[in-house]
Amino acid sequence: MPSPEISSVSLPAIDALRERLHAFLRPTPTLPVAALSDASSPQALVAKFELWQVTGSFKARGALANVAAIAEEDKRYGVTAVSAGNHAIATAFAAKAHNLHAKVVMLANASPVRVARCEAYGAEVVMAPDVHAAFDIAEDIATDEQRTFIHPFEGVTTALGTAGVGRELINSAPDLDAVIVPVGGGGLAAGVSAAVKLTAPHCKVFGVEPFGADSMHRSLLADTPLRLDGVSTIADSLAAPMALPTSFALCRQFIDRVVRVSDEDLRIAMRRMHDILGLAVEPACAAALAALEGPLAESLNGCRVGLIFCGSNIDPTTWHAQVSAR
Repeated sequence: MPSPEISSVSLPAIDALRERLHAFLRPTPTLPVAALSDASSPQALVAKFELWQVTGSFKARGALANVAAIAEEDKRYGVTAVSAGNHAIATAFAAKAHNLHAKVVMLANASPVRVARCEAYGAEVVMAPDVHAAFDIAEDIATDEQRTFIHPFEGVTTALGTAGVGRELINSAPDLDAVIVPVGGGGLAAGVSAAVKLTAPHCKVFGVEPFGADSMHRSLLADTPLRLDGVSTIADSLAAPMALPTSFALCRQFIDRVVRVSDEDLRIAMRRMHDILGLAVEPACAAALAALEGPLAESLNGCRVGLIFCGSNIDPTTWHAQVSAR
């Protein structure tokens, strides 16, 4: 039986939070992308263009949900977060929207463009050498400065926020046979899969991770959240080093299967999205297409499939370097 906390992820709760956050978010469309369908394995494809969300990714939903939930007496201390980029930007945005101060921890190899976007929202940025150190630094900041830590993917509040992506997709395309969603730590996948299954139980939900950061895939096989010793992938937005209890439990309950793709699969999908749709996206945004054209191609042949395009915070130099690398 699901825990009481997990059971609180319901359609009324999802819709109530969507209404509460409506004023801060940008409506993102669900559009047909038939041109992406492989002629040898044709599908009827639609995509949820969450890459056009305010701050450039779905992360704004979870960050806003968590900042809005901070107790009034704690707001004066501000917030902190750890992120390769998208969550840091989203936390900075959410803090500014609620007149709070943000101090975010980012990785030393983070794109200068992402760092600048955080600072443009008024956040103080602290750099960390790697993802494990980044979490330690953010936790120290939260303790020493009494800031509220906004986790990048864990928690029911985060899942209720990201569930809006899945709810909107299924409301726009109720006849889908399957939805493919990228998996980093699992915050997006947890919310999207819950919303899809609660709205349309017949619809399959597939998660997709990079081989070099497959914590959710390994955790589901082991039936317990696992921590990786290290991660290695061009998809830094999907490079969470661990799965955690709430996001893991929701993914275990609502996701049918998690598949993995290589960095080269991601590069190919990035190039196809650019050549066919005119979109220069980050690797995580291309993950759903990479899964559709790789490990899910045969099983989804002829199906009506929804793809989650999750974010596009990438600069031209980085994009060119990633799609041309071997």
